[in-house]
Amino acid sequence: MAFRITGKIQHYAWGGYDFIPHLLHIQNASHQPFAEYWLGAHDKASAEVALDDKTLQPLNQLIKSSPEKFLGEKITKTFGRLPFLFKVLDVKDMLSIQVHPTKEEAEKGFARENAAGIPVDAPHRNYKDDNHKPEMMAALSEFYLLHGFRQEDSLRGILNNTPELRSLYSYFDKKGYEALYAHVMNMPSFRSNELLQPLLNRVLPLYKQKQLSKESPDFWAARAVDSHLTNPEHPDKGIFSIYFFNLVHLYPGEGIFQAAGVPHAYLEGQNVELMANSDNVLRGGLTPKHVDVSELLKHIRFEGIKPAVIQNISPGKNDIQYPSSAPDFSLSKLVLNNLQHIDNQSMSPEIILVITGEISLSANTETALKSGESAYILPGETYRITSIGKSLIYKASVPVQEM
Repeated sequence: MAFRITGKIQHYAWGGYDFIPHLLHIQNASHQPFAEYWLGAHDKASAEVALDDKTLQPLNQLIKSSPEKFLGEKITKTFGRLPFLFKVLDVKDMLSIQVHPTKEEAEKGFARENAAGIPVDAPHRNYKDDNHKPEMMAALSEFYLLHGFRQEDSLRGILNNTPELRSLYSYFDKKGYEALYAHVMNMPSFRSNELLQPLLNRVLPLYKQKQLSKESPDFWAARAVDSHLTNPEHPDKGIFSIYFFNLVHLYPGEGIFQAAGVPHAYLEGQNVELMANSDNVLRGGLTPKHVDVSELLKHIRFEGIKPAVIQNISPGKNDIQYPSSAPDFSLSKLVLNNLQHIDNQSMSPEIILVITGEISLSANTETALKSGESAYILPGETYRITSIGKSLIYKASVPVQEM
């Protein structure tokens, strides 16, 4: 069977005002930021399921009451819950610099903070649960993000060509990534101010005069000031990360995987995001939220990487996978022309989300879904998707064959 589901909106301050309301065909008369749309069974904001008798029930409660029906035997035994959280994001203002722990480290950190008696909702708590949080994203628009440390030559070039950071060149050259990052993150504020205040004072006028490109870290450092994430008088140390990390520009359909330990930050754009069902985030700046530098440094991968962008390839193929190493989820994109159909059998619970167009979902009964609408497909279900016009659909599932 397949059930129509409705997700939950998160009105975080960094969100845009138009994209998600337009996708969901709703008004935003109060001009609230619509940052995220959650489709999953997270206890914080579970999606609601439209049952056959037309009643609405929270997905997390349905799973708890009938786990094998809604998850299948394998998922129930392995995870005991829906292991993924499916989202749509509209990033108007850049998100915090962050990194996610491994599963093993999340379990240790969660147990340690529980033993210390730190409430789960305490602002200074690092671990909200015992799970890892790998993330796969696919761009719905042009999308900018920071992802991992620049490779050595690139980082040397940035340090050498940014006058205010040139004093860090020899430090990195002699001591490497970990020493450089620990050095700036542990700097006394007066010392980091001496480096960052002149930098921000230089780039902000250029930004306001529209003389900076989004392909330059100067643009995003100035944007951080312009969006009030920091100010030139008391610069946030997250500005260093804007220069140290790879600046990645994705085009619609392209994707990237955020593994444990890879520092990153979303800067601008809209995407779909599929992640493990966790809320564990260790932050490194550009946020009013808790930053625990010593804990952050334990989990970052201190190595230069070349971002592995998943390009929008496979022309003519209507079911495109976004490969990742995560056992919790699998993201795929379906592109169908008018009256084209695709047949499938769900090996795990699946959530499909229509981004553009309209489809008919046949799984015992017929369900019509237009853009912004979604369905939860039970495991072991044979179903057909038929497109009415041209449609773009994203699907979340679990790679059961690897379990």
